[in-house]
Amino acid sequence: MPDKLALHGGPKSVQSNFPWPIFDEAEVEAVAQIVRSGQWGNPDCMGAVEQFEREFANYCGAKYAVSCVNGSVSLRLALIASGIMPGDEVIVPPYTFIATASTVIESNAVPIFVDIDSETYNLDQKKIEAAISPRTKAIIPVHFAGQACDMDAIMDIAQRHDLRVIEDAAHGHGAEYKGKKLGTIGDAGSFSFQSSKNLTSGEGGIVVTNDAELYRKMASLRNVGRLPEGEWYDHFLPGCNYRLTPMQAVLLSSQLKRLDEQTIRRNENGVLLNKLLAEIEGIEPLRRGHGETMHCHHLYIFKYDSTHFNHLPKAHFLEMLAAEGVPCFKGYPYPLYRQPLFQEKNFMCYALPELADYSRVVCPVAERACGEEAVWILQHAMLGSEEDMLAFVAAIRKIQRAALAKK
Repeated sequence: MPDKLALHGGPKSVQSNFPWPIFDEAEVEAVAQIVRSGQWGNPDCMGAVEQFEREFANYCGAKYAVSCVNGSVSLRLALIASGIMPGDEVIVPPYTFIATASTVIESNAVPIFVDIDSETYNLDQKKIEAAISPRTKAIIPVHFAGQACDMDAIMDIAQRHDLRVIEDAAHGHGAEYKGKKLGTIGDAGSFSFQSSKNLTSGEGGIVVTNDAELYRKMASLRNVGRLPEGEWYDHFLPGCNYRLTPMQAVLLSSQLKRLDEQTIRRNENGVLLNKLLAEIEGIEPLRRGHGETMHCHHLYIFKYDSTHFNHLPKAHFLEMLAAEGVPCFKGYPYPLYRQPLFQEKNFMCYALPELADYSRVVCPVAERACGEEAVWILQHAMLGSEEDMLAFVAAIRKIQRAALAKK
């Protein structure tokens, strides 16, 4: 019975496996060379970290790059170096990983949540200006799932209101907005190299910029506050040891060689899925055509409408889809402002004004995305073949037929 759901013992629609990370002996040998050298930490006598920083900056088309222990720290470095002061407000979206907002708290500043666009799940540029106050000092647009934000509109708002723009490009390795790599359009761009990311060394992060003074401060904050003109024991800024290791750096240099080919494959598969899934009632891919010239699909996201699946709950749909062999996930269960961190104001900082009350924040688009709509296909699956993409579509059609047959 080929149409019997895999969850109920039928054949899986998708037969492929999608391994991640992808590596070969080049990565193994690069790490082995560091191990054999005996120079496992800092000072990095083999220059592996500086070499990767140059490579990544060149790849992005940026002048400078500062690597660090993870993408959360890279955001924090950019915030502090940008001059964010205690009590300042920073505009962030509610549909993102916790670090986008928690690093603002760590900087003794105040996250202000602005809803997302229903077509892209990115920060809705049309709602930003209404959230700006005299205390607003920065915007953190998140290029969610690798889809570029409307950076022309965001940069125009920032310039008119004298705001810093720190791009959260944790999902955005290799993606482009109007031909420019994500992370290079604002004042700084933050990336993550955590194990699920499109470019990975297990953990790690980096921030790129074209601003020499911003670079100088971020590099100092990453390296316990040291500056090039000082001695080893001179500490000028309140930094910490946030340095990347040489082993991570050589892994990343090797992985970077694969990134363009992988990004092109993910983008092409995303275009194909958009076309095919748009033909299924109740399935709506997120929209392109907002300035992205390369989508790196750290996630492929579509909106699920249960009314076209006999009111099958999203959780059950996802269970069936996973059983069919599609690497998928429900996404965030609720927006960031509903996290206990914000509802209980467990901030442990002294500058947050009493008026910061997240109990009354409601972002309707983000609420729908979390509760009802969003289905994620994970990035490693987007490296599959055209036949794999057709199998993903077949799996969804199979589930729909089974759901409607129960009417």
